[in-house]
Amino acid sequence: MHGDPETHWKLQRAQAQYLSRRWFFRDCGVGLASIAASSLLARDAHAAPAPSANPLAPRQPHFAPKAKRVIYIFQAGAPSHLELFDNKPELTIHDGQLPPADLLKGYRAAFINPNSALLGPKFKFAKHGQCGMELSEVLPHTAKIADELCLIRTMNTEAVNHAPAQIMMNSGSQQFGRPSFGSWTLYGLGSDSEDLPGFVVLTSAKGTSGGASNYGCGFLPTMYGGTPFRSAGESVLYLSNPAGVDAETQRASLDTLNRLNQQSFQSDSDPDIAARIQSYEMAYRLQTSAPELMDLGNETKETLDSYGITNPKDANFARNCLLARRLIERGVRFVQLFNEVWDQHGNLTAGVRQNALDTDRASAALVSDLKQRGLLKDTLVIWGGEFGRTPMVQGGNDGRDHHNRCFSLWLAGGGIKSGFTHGETDELGFNVATDPVHVNDLHATLQHLLGFDHTRLTYRFQGRDYRLTDVSGRVIEKILA
Repeated sequence: MHGDPETHWKLQRAQAQYLSRRWFFRDCGVGLASIAASSLLARDAHAAPAPSANPLAPRQPHFAPKAKRVIYIFQAGAPSHLELFDNKPELTIHDGQLPPADLLKGYRAAFINPNSALLGPKFKFAKHGQCGMELSEVLPHTAKIADELCLIRTMNTEAVNHAPAQIMMNSGSQQFGRPSFGSWTLYGLGSDSEDLPGFVVLTSAKGTSGGASNYGCGFLPTMYGGTPFRSAGESVLYLSNPAGVDAETQRASLDTLNRLNQQSFQSDSDPDIAARIQSYEMAYRLQTSAPELMDLGNETKETLDSYGITNPKDANFARNCLLARRLIERGVRFVQLFNEVWDQHGNLTAGVRQNALDTDRASAALVSDLKQRGLLKDTLVIWGGEFGRTPMVQGGNDGRDHHNRCFSLWLAGGGIKSGFTHGETDELGFNVATDPVHVNDLHATLQHLLGFDHTRLTYRFQGRDYRLTDVSGRVIEKILA
């Protein structure tokens, strides 16, 4: 022992204080959090891909897929199943009458009084194709591909207003911040294209009520989000170099940024850094690939006519349908078309007729074009909105309110049973009568066609494993080929 005994005793007491377990957990919290984060990153290695590798490289699903790519034609605004896909003669018979009281128990419409009078369908229906699928007279081109379609008449959802219902249809949840179906697909399968984004968004008419949440990546790394392409002007904003910046200067700048980002990634293992590197390089390649993609000059007149394109430079739904085909030909995994025009609270007859005129030919042409090129067999095409319309009238005598208890959509290609109508609604088109399909069921089935067990395609976020179907969903075996 050296020095004063009292001083030595005080020193030992201080050391004991700093080495106590309570002190360790109190003052080393940051260190423990760092250890836990490192452990999680090590376990979920896919969350932080090496920046030197392509984080969007193709990956194998859980089992052999029937579909390898998706084109989702999202007809936002809620197309009326009663005017397009679900023939209800009884609704015509009871036009102008009040609905049965027992039908309305526990029912709330978005805007109208549920005791509003019933409204008969505005258009005639007929059977088409060898399958005898019943379709509206305003869909003459869709009628020609009836034998390629699987028509689901018993879709249902909890959401009753546009934004939450659109987000539900696209992400499996009404809440903001969940990854979209397109993002989950890209996360699971990667992309076959090195020169274009793996998930591309094309919009006609106005933007959707749900906004970017319909195609966002949520808590997945940002590289899995949808990339909006513009139909007019520059396909991607700020893609062109500013004045005075040539290709050599740009490449040198990107190389410098790449080195700096590589250093940051090595020290932080932040997956957003890998996404940033990928986005910079993708933008560089897009400067060549995007203009070539958007130029329809090499398409034949016969092809343009089949889609109803009179001027290849006009930005519209028909052009987006043709661009969707061109995108998947170039290895893009997921293409989503948004077209929000179907919200007919009034002016139902004229509105549905015009919307069908604007979309029917191009939608059918896309399916036929894919089949002719041998692409339909492993491309999944989806056509539909976020919910249906009420059997009751709104807006005088020519409108319908939101209706979430049943609505229709169609699928084609990619392992779907063709020439098939799934499920029935009641005689007024109010409730599902047989074979209901919830939004989560649809997502489970679509992921099954892409080669995934929907319960196993997950991503850990805030201590929980999330999936597209949340905690429900079942594969609808009846609609599988």
